[in-house]
Amino acid sequence: MGALPYLDLNSYLRRRFGERVQKITLDAGLTCPNRDGRVGLGGCLYCNIRGSGTGAWALGLGITAQCQEGLSRLKQRYGARKFIGYFQSFSNTYAPLELLKDLYQEALAFPEVVGLSIGTRPDCLADEVLDLLAGYARRYLVWLELGLQSAHDDTLKRLNRGHDVACFGEAAGRAAARGLEVIAHVILGLPGEGPEEMAATATYLAGLPLQGVKIHLLYVIRGSGLAVLYQDGEYQCLQEADYVRQVVDFIELLPPRMVIHRLTGDPHPQELLAPDWCLNKSRVLRLIKEEFARRGTRQGSRWEGGEKVVG
Repeated sequence: MGALPYLDLNSYLRRRFGERVQKITLDAGLTCPNRDGRVGLGGCLYCNIRGSGTGAWALGLGITAQCQEGLSRLKQRYGARKFIGYFQSFSNTYAPLELLKDLYQEALAFPEVVGLSIGTRPDCLADEVLDLLAGYARRYLVWLELGLQSAHDDTLKRLNRGHDVACFGEAAGRAAARGLEVIAHVILGLPGEGPEEMAATATYLAGLPLQGVKIHLLYVIRGSGLAVLYQDGEYQCLQEADYVRQVVDFIELLPPRMVIHRLTGDPHPQELLAPDWCLNKSRVLRLIKEEFARRGTRQGSRWEGGEKVVG
């Protein structure tokens, strides 16, 4: 794990490809069953109409144009030569198979693109879509990013997720059985949850066939249901120090092999209501590293699946 007390994504990719690899964020113009009425309406409590994406598709930019822009910008900024097409906005397996195939292949048409990362929901994984992705995985890196957010069904109901924890576990198993690498998305600071509930989510993930995890802070964005609760005084955001402690608690419970793809979110500044501290991402990452050092621990220190890992 090098100098960091956890297995970070950049180090993992450098080991796998021998050089820096950057993700190009893509918006395919898709939707979500929690918005179009199949599962629900209005989306999840924390989500707004942009679905945490860039909004590029609505501006008339197709996948090819988005890839071209991303390649140019990231090559210049980081000197990267290899890239992963990250289908981020909404549910990127929720469309007819032929449309999905066209979208994925449009990104893979660029020789610099060495893989795909597909963000979606666990209830949007038809067998034929998993088979399609498994076919790509024989030639490219393919990550399936599945939103869980919490391992507690009562929390998922409060979030209006529209699926339960068992749905996530079943989907992760079906994907892993096809050789796909699954990344779980979780959120810390959810309504009704404290340190015990968040630790239980980490323990749940540690027992699943996952390649990695993305950890997000629950921040409040304009146009979301959470914004209404926040403005009515019914929800309070985590303080920075509390978030840092809970991230470290969480990672200590994960197996050392699990890649930490993210430690906090990247809200659009113009959409963010609270908390302001989350915009200073470099500070949050530094404080997390310092908290590990203060404790003398690292990823896996309290993992129950094997020998304890000490600093």
